Amino acid sequence: MLPYIFAEKKGIHIIDLNKTVDHLQETAAALKQIAKSGKKIMFVATKKQAKEIVSECAKKVNMPYATERWLGGMLTNFNTVRKSVKKMQSIEKMLNDGSADSLTKKERLTLARDKDKMEKVLGGIAQLGRLPAALFLVDIGHEHIALAEAKRLGIQTFGMVDTNCDPNKVDFSIPANDDATKSIAIITNYITAAIAEGLAERQASKDDEETTEEGSNELEAKAKRMEAEANAEGGRAKRGAGSSAPGAPKRRTTTGTRGPVRK
Repeated sequence: MLPYIFAEKKGIHIIDLNKTVDHLQETAAALKQIAKSGKKIMFVATKKQAKEIVSECAKKVNMPYATERWLGGMLTNFNTVRKSVKKMQSIEKMLNDGSADSLTKKERLTLARDKDKMEKVLGGIAQLGRLPAALFLVDIGHEHIALAEAKRLGIQTFGMVDTNCDPNKVDFSIPANDDATKSIAIITNYITAAIAEGLAERQASKDDEETTEEGSNELEAKAKRMEAEANAEGGRAKRGAGSSAPGAPKRRTTTGTRGPVRK
């Protein structure tokens, strides 16, 4: 972290904010492109001061998040985690549609407790059907298990890196204080705004494609109609020419008297 430290005062390292801004803009641009391509970005922040901020930002852009506890194998053993998510969803469905009414009160309470327990840990990834394309980490030192799993699977990593961590461990690092609530909020909100912009551009391009397709279909239909009308007009012209054509001109002949033959 030495290149990103501006000064040291009473044993406290001060981060160079110019470097922070540069890396933040670079990270935001990369995440914007990932969001524009339609891929998922997972937010990971299990620190107490970052939980609420990160979960709210992830919900704004409809992205998965893990803020309570990182389950070992959440990425490397994704299929098993998906089974747990499906179990949680089936229990929730049973409790909501009344199919659990036939159970005893104790069994219903047990199911409700299990659902709440699973939802607390897995609620943020309930809609995640496949592995995310990128991970955004708050404090890469604290989230070292998630970072290791992402590296093993070749998933891009983005993270806030404080002076006690190695920025080379992530693909895109943001040198910043990952302990202060204000710092976490500023960085996360900026990243969320970039992701939202990428999603908006993706939706706009979809709308433009649909409009272009509708316009081309209309032009094609119009061309076919004009071609059909031209063919019909040509057919009528041919039939009219065949019925009203004048006959061959009559040959006029004159008869004269022959004069006397001279001998």
